[in-house]
Amino acid sequence: MASATGSLIDWVALTTLLTFWSGYTLYAKRKSIDTPCIASVLALYRRDWMLRLLRRDNRTSDASLLTNLRAGVSFFASTSILVIAGLITGIAASEQAVGVLSTIPFVVKTSRELWEIKLLVMVVIFVYSFFEFTWSHRLYNFAGVIIGSAPLPEDIDKRPLEQQVFATRAGQIITVAAYHFNLGLRAYYFAMATMAWFISPWLLIFSSMLVVIVLYRREFYSNVLSILACSDKQTNI
Repeated sequence: MASATGSLIDWVALTTLLTFWSGYTLYAKRKSIDTPCIASVLALYRRDWMLRLLRRDNRTSDASLLTNLRAGVSFFASTSILVIAGLITGIAASEQAVGVLSTIPFVVKTSRELWEIKLLVMVVIFVYSFFEFTWSHRLYNFAGVIIGSAPLPEDIDKRPLEQQVFATRAGQIITVAAYHFNLGLRAYYFAMATMAWFISPWLLIFSSMLVVIVLYRREFYSNVLSILACSDKQTNI
């Protein structure tokens, strides 16, 4: 029987979302240790990037690439703030929103309290994504400092060990920045799934499963991964 704060299936759906989200995050992190995926392959490319950077006298192009990466992170961080502001506005207009939803035939009837809970869940998701994006942005800034301290080309042959240490350190910090950016993007994916909750809790469960399938295929079995890993498998883009 439904209550003001939702029925049992609503809480089961929310628990399913959180379980799939956290479970997939842990699974993907562990699986990437011994299985090729987009994250692990790109980590190798980043180290190669840093090794080639050391051989260049003019590193303006490398700085521009890092600036472009930061710009993408900044865009999503700013978008998160705008979405949060919109969701808070939606909480303030709960009565009107519930009234509009009640007129849509395929939408499960909801109370004002449950509507506000759903919006609060969305707010928490986007707050989390904001923190991930801002931390990723800071890490890219740290990477810029490390690149600025890169050994000069004429000093590389004199100190080969320093070359390897720099490439590893710079590549790893950029990889960590990309990892947190990926966590922020993943929050966006599951936020899209959470939107299905406004229609039906059953649809939320289905959407959560679908997001996990999409993420898994893209990270571990996508055509892009085959290309990045130099696979001879035929790809269709």
